[in-house]
Amino acid sequence: MSSSQSTCPCGSAKQYLQCCKPFHRGTAWPDSPENLMRSRFAAFATGEIAYLIESLDPSRRNSVREQDLRDWSAGSEWLGLRIIATDDEGEAGSDEGTVEFEAHYRVRESNEEVHHHEVATFRRRDGRWFFVDGKIRGKEPIRSTEPRVGRNDPCSCGSGKKYKKCCGRG
Repeated sequence: MSSSQSTCPCGSAKQYLQCCKPFHRGTAWPDSPENLMRSRFAAFATGEIAYLIESLDPSRRNSVREQDLRDWSAGSEWLGLRIIATDDEGEAGSDEGTVEFEAHYRVRESNEEVHHHEVATFRRRDGRWFFVDGKIRGKEPIRSTEPRVGRNDPCSCGSGKKYKKCCGRG
C-alpha cells in the first residue's frame, strides 16, 4: 500500500496512516485483541511481515516460517475483514481475549475466493496484546431433523410392509 491517504484494509474506515500504520511501524501498539486482529489483517494486506511476527506471542514465534507468511500475504488479494464477536477486549485485569472473525481473500494463482472463519486467541504480556492461536470454524455439519426409520419399522410409503422388505431393500 503506497498511499497514506488510502482507507485502512482492516475495515475501520479510517485512513491507514491514522489506523494500522503506526502499529506496523512500531510507534504504537494495539490496546485490545480486536485492534490487534485488525492490525494483523492489515499487515497481511500490506505485506508487513515483520509486524506479523512481532505481534505473535513469543512462545509461538518458532512455530511459523517467515517465508510462509510472505507467500500467503503476497499470493492473496485481501478483500475484507468482518469482526463477528469479541471477548475480554482488554478489560481491566483480563490477560486473555478472543476475536471471532471472517477474513475474505482471493488466492491470486487460482483466483479462488476464500472466506476464512476463525476464533483467534490473544494474550496480554507486560501490557501488550499478542496473537496466540486460532481455531478455524467450518460449516456446521448437516443434521437430519426427521426421525430415523428403523429396518423393522413400517415403511413410510404406506405399503404396510416393514421398511427392510420394501423401500429399504438394497
